[in-house]
Amino acid sequence: MAALDTQKYTSAEEAEIQSWLDKAASLKAGPTDALLDQLNADLATRTTAIGTKPSKADVALYESLAPLVKSWTPEQRTGEKGRPNIVRLVDFVQNSPIFGLNLADADKVAVNPEEILYVKPPVDAKAEKERLKKEKAAAAAASAAASGTATPASGEDKKALPDRTKKEDKAAEAKEAAAGEGAKKQKKEKKERAPKQPAAPPAPTVLSPCLIDLRVGHILKAIKHPEADSLYVSTIAMGDAPGTDDTSEYEGQVVRTVCSGLNGLVPLEEMQGRKVVVVCNLKPVKMRGIKSCAMVLAASPRPKEGEDDHKGPVELVTPPADAKAGERVYFEGWEGQPEKVLNPKKKIWETFQPGFTTTDDLEVAFDAGVVEALEGKTGLGKLVTASGGVCKVASLKGAQVR
Repeated sequence: MAALDTQKYTSAEEAEIQSWLDKAASLKAGPTDALLDQLNADLATRTTAIGTKPSKADVALYESLAPLVKSWTPEQRTGEKGRPNIVRLVDFVQNSPIFGLNLADADKVAVNPEEILYVKPPVDAKAEKERLKKEKAAAAAASAAASGTATPASGEDKKALPDRTKKEDKAAEAKEAAAGEGAKKQKKEKKERAPKQPAAPPAPTVLSPCLIDLRVGHILKAIKHPEADSLYVSTIAMGDAPGTDDTSEYEGQVVRTVCSGLNGLVPLEEMQGRKVVVVCNLKPVKMRGIKSCAMVLAASPRPKEGEDDHKGPVELVTPPADAKAGERVYFEGWEGQPEKVLNPKKKIWETFQPGFTTTDDLEVAFDAGVVEALEGKTGLGKLVTASGGVCKVASLKGAQVR
């Protein structure tokens, strides 16, 4: 992400920045609970004031909010009725070199990223859908009762019907039964005349890295795994539809839980509120008691023979700042439809991952020449988003990406 003085904004973004500057001025004049609560809600799905791009609005908000956050108790910061998204923004602005504040540690607001007093319980998307369906049915029934809509006659009511009506009902029932028998017979004859055709064999899978479902992910929250020192547990929005398997709801967004072995390699504060690239169709696995439903892509130096493969340094693969959560990501020249879930027996990930690398320009790419299954194909394809931006790393050249 470029420094503030090199950022360029659209006219819509300029207008949004001005709106945030006005909010910052209101906060400085006299912050109210309503204004702070609204601000906290607005920041729930944003890394910066205008989404993902840094701007002078972030600095203005920091100047208005930092004295407040400094005086807040832990409960006011991250308790059940706290304002954790405001705390996150303050911590991000004061520590990121993008904003150029260059504050001494003594001048910063002390923020402990591990001090999270309340975590909103995830909502099971399927259960929530069923609950809303039942509520809708109950409301419809109540509305029908209020408007006097007739309900089917009970057994006692049927006894009170005139004999002529009963005879008519019996005649209608007999007619319906006869029609049903005729339809069944006709259907049976039709089935006998048209034998079922054998199903066509499935189309063979074309070997390509496009089979791997890569998307932009937005980390909404990351914490240390309670049972594993090397793992982080992240809550990531990646464009899933409500009700998708292995998803839940967090702060109004459909999310997945993802465990990653980055503790000790990437600072926890760098995991908060940022965009990443995620592998979305690996089979979910439990990692020390927590089900991990995707994987975060990161780069590390290629180890020499005999070296530890996990010693670092490690850099997260970063999509363009304006990329949206859920946006498809693919290697140029290898576009196609990903598998719904990768079959572990086919080892698709293991086949193509060795070709994931970084260039001298710090762009993530796919090197077809190192993948034996591609039978002599060569060339580099850059990792790009559907909107055309290139995914990069901070400093590692010729690295392995996984």
